[in-house]
Amino acid sequence: MAHLSPTFSPLYQQIKTLILQALEAGEWTPGQAIPSEQDLATRFGVSQGTVRKAIDELSSENILLRRQGKGTFVASHHDPRALFRFLRLVPLSGGGAQPVSMPLECWKARAGQEASKNLQVAMGSPLTIIRRLLKFDTKPVVVDEIYLPGEVFQGLSLEMLQDWEGSLYSLFETRFGLRMIRASERIRAVAAERAPAELLGVPEHTPLLSVERVAYTYGDKPVEWRRGLYSTAEHFYLNELS
Repeated sequence: MAHLSPTFSPLYQQIKTLILQALEAGEWTPGQAIPSEQDLATRFGVSQGTVRKAIDELSSENILLRRQGKGTFVASHHDPRALFRFLRLVPLSGGGAQPVSMPLECWKARAGQEASKNLQVAMGSPLTIIRRLLKFDTKPVVVDEIYLPGEVFQGLSLEMLQDWEGSLYSLFETRFGLRMIRASERIRAVAAERAPAELLGVPEHTPLLSVERVAYTYGDKPVEWRRGLYSTAEHFYLNELS
């Protein structure tokens, strides 16, 4: 029987992991510049080229952001280019109107089986749940139900959500120190039930997109599970594949 050889990750991948660990530990916060490639090369005892390759990959993943002539910064949900990075809805008209978030409810609950599995928390753990509408040009297009670990989001309230100007993820970043790094989505077609149909202003049984998302912060830790219903009468779902 053949023996399996151990596999080793390339050096730049190891440096990428070390940079991610520093980000997870809060050594550099969103919007802050990280040290120069030369300083990082000295710190990690590797060449500048190795550091550059690690930073290139982190930049391509929208975790870091290069600014010409200014350096490399930790990406922030406040950056206009990243405000709605995880939202894939595009108007059929081709217009570029930014969505407006309209919080409807915010309440406390306990994690059931689905929330426990998706957020990797114990059954019965405290949750904070948000229901909100996203409007494009005053028209409701998305109704979201968002499940958050209560211990992480202590103090989150409907009043805080209503007072915040900006995206939900920029609020999470600013008030709770959480940056969403990646998300996975599951999409299927459903018929609108009465309550979401009324919120979206469409007839009952209208076809909608059901978009279920789990969003992760550093360390591949899930910190948000949301279930959204998307009206696609005037919008389509765009996914760039590469």
